[in-house]
Amino acid sequence: MEKTQSLKKNIDFRHVYGEGSIKANKYLVMYKIGNDLTINRLGISVSKKVGNSVVRHHMTRLVRESYRLHEKVFNSGLDIVVVVKPCASKCTYWEIESALLHLAKLQDILIEE
Repeated sequence: MEKTQSLKKNIDFRHVYGEGSIKANKYLVMYKIGNDLTINRLGISVSKKVGNSVVRHHMTRLVRESYRLHEKVFNSGLDIVVVVKPCASKCTYWEIESALLHLAKLQDILIEE
């Protein structure tokens, strides 16, 4: 299994923001669009409104770990951008994980079992 690739370039983020579908819940916003690859690429955006650099990095790690542990249930060939809302700064790992899976279900990108 390949390691999750990240979206890093501004042009890639802008493409997903502009062309992708969007769903949101209390803590996160998820954009998704298909790519022509066999893997998913994950981008995480945490603004300064969420907190200082320590808090922002902590939120990034929570989202990345939640995705990594559930990567097998996501469809392949997608660019996904997750935006963390300011109210999520006090959330636990389990709340972030639940919010991420909820958005994946709304976006219809979970593999049916």
